[in-house]
Amino acid sequence: MNHPDRERAIARRVAIGLVAFYVALWLVRLILGFATGSLTDQPGWVLDLVYGAGTIVFSTLILLVGWAIVTRQSRNTIGWLLMLIPILGIFGFVVGDYATQALVTHPGSLPFGRVAAWFDRWLIVAMMAIFIPLFLSFPDGKLPSRRWRPVLWFTIAATSVTVIGFAVTPGRLTGAFSDLTSITVTNPLGIEALAGPIDAITQLAGIAILISAFLAGAAIIVRFRGASGEVRQQIKWLAFVGVAFMVEVLVGAVLTGILGDRSSASDTVGNVLFTVWFLTLLGGIPIACGVAILKYHLYDLDVVIRKAVVFGLLVVFITAVYAAIVGILTTQVSSTIGSFAAAATLAVLFAPARDRARKLADRVVYGKRATPYEVLADFSGRVGEAYAAEDVLDRMAGVLAKGAGAEVATVWLKVANDVRPAATFPEGAPPADGTTVPVVHHGEELGALSVRMPASDPIDPTKRKLVEDLAAQAGLVLRNVRLIEELRASRQRLVAAQDEERRKIERNLHDGAQQQLVALAVQLKLAEKLAGTHPDKERELLARLGSQANAALEDLRGLARGIYPPLLADKGLAAALESQARKAAVPTTVEADGIGRYPQDVESTIYFCTLEALNNVAKYAEASRAIVRLSQRDRHVEFAVDDDGRGFDADATGYGTGLQGMADRLDAIGGELLVQSRPGAGSTVSGRVPVGGTG
Repeated sequence: MNHPDRERAIARRVAIGLVAFYVALWLVRLILGFATGSLTDQPGWVLDLVYGAGTIVFSTLILLVGWAIVTRQSRNTIGWLLMLIPILGIFGFVVGDYATQALVTHPGSLPFGRVAAWFDRWLIVAMMAIFIPLFLSFPDGKLPSRRWRPVLWFTIAATSVTVIGFAVTPGRLTGAFSDLTSITVTNPLGIEALAGPIDAITQLAGIAILISAFLAGAAIIVRFRGASGEVRQQIKWLAFVGVAFMVEVLVGAVLTGILGDRSSASDTVGNVLFTVWFLTLLGGIPIACGVAILKYHLYDLDVVIRKAVVFGLLVVFITAVYAAIVGILTTQVSSTIGSFAAAATLAVLFAPARDRARKLADRVVYGKRATPYEVLADFSGRVGEAYAAEDVLDRMAGVLAKGAGAEVATVWLKVANDVRPAATFPEGAPPADGTTVPVVHHGEELGALSVRMPASDPIDPTKRKLVEDLAAQAGLVLRNVRLIEELRASRQRLVAAQDEERRKIERNLHDGAQQQLVALAVQLKLAEKLAGTHPDKERELLARLGSQANAALEDLRGLARGIYPPLLADKGLAAALESQARKAAVPTTVEADGIGRYPQDVESTIYFCTLEALNNVAKYAEASRAIVRLSQRDRHVEFAVDDDGRGFDADATGYGTGLQGMADRLDAIGGELLVQSRPGAGSTVSGRVPVGGTG
């Protein structure tokens, strides 16, 4: 069994042990509950029994969520924290019932009653504090960064001080048992002499826990702002619970205001709302964590959260307007007129308020979704900056996706009769196949913009108009990009034409200057035979030979520089460069690692660039040796020329004629040049050319 499997097996066994311990605690709790009569002998015991059954269901559900996370992601601390919450909760119930049996129902029947009451005093603090590290480490069980470690230690320290404070505070113990008796049970560990300082320190530690809770919420926000799509979707589950809780609070405030504080209906509503709040916090948060970590991709919460935010904002707006108008007019005129005026005002303002609430909800749910004007301004600013052609299209796709709220956005470019995807956001996603708008400039179609919207936020007239406006602005950009593509293709054709011309020169050299030199050699032998015997003929022949030699020299001067090396054509790069290395002015070695044959334009480009680099070494480097390295990796053939010369400041020195020519050659076939050097450390001139699967 390998290490990960062994780790998962250990985690599974520990999790099963915790589940067994949890079940045992519930059995003890049920036995104590019936023994003490706390489940059947008190007024309203049926409701208490129903409440207890609901507690079993929810706490068990939380435990199973934690168990599911632990058995799948054993290193994710979220699962272990979720398992700890219900165990501490039921342990609190057990010690409370134990204290009731030992101190109230049958005093003295069980030992350590005061100890159980002492545990009951502070366990709730420890259980509630677990939510803070849970938020800090959500959703992967790790802190957002090392900078958040002090927050975690601050939380642990504050919780520890609070628990210790509760544990040693002198005086009467309170808990589940204390509501059933008038007997005073004092804290067995209370320190009477330090009552004042302990109380003050405990209160400060409690405030520190609240601060930690706010910081944990801030950690969620920080993680959300810097997260990718997957993590953002997971965090939205937790955000949904938070939004639901806020809506519940707002609804409770409105109902309380309508029903008043003294009616029985208000008490009933208050009890119901408290139960809902309790279940949202202690049930909703753990369940949301589990779904987010294990099954977040099965559901799309954006629509639900958006509607919840809209509803909550409208509740606040209606409550504020109604209360303000009724409050003012009731004191000045009458309550009836105030109510009618408030209703009329709300009828007029409801539609605009709903639209504003929807826009704000879009910002909350979908992130930065600026107005169309802001998106267009951002688009103009980005494409107007000095970027490479590929970067401009990538940035254009990013602005398009974020501005329209699209899952995928693609910029299409038309070259000749071919329309191809030039950039897609997010990078690596398949091209968008949804709404497509052509890009036209001066009546010529240059490409298109396309977006694929999420199912929860389909295209609407406003978003389509935004895409159309972006397409109208993109015309000049796509035209420039296409011109660059055409220029690059033209340069490739130029280099190919130059190489073809060199091969023609080679043929011309063979058929022209070479034949002249052969004739010169034959006539030189004739002049040798005439030497000293026929002076007149000798002088005439030598004059003719001089003219022929000058003619051949002129032919060679015109041809020599453009010859495509025969050895390169016959044997390839390694052999051709090794031949040149033997003739180099500086001792040179060639290291060819897995080099094969490549297209003529690739081989000739690397060959002449390498010779130019060696020529620069001989002229300027003052080097004692040079090394030529050839290799192929990642579908590129690479070359490098290293020397041990005096070097130079590459950052402060521009390209000379030779280096610029090398860069142009490489760029024409999609390659790139890199120059690395510093004073006293030699130089490296390297380049790489894409070759696909060739080699």
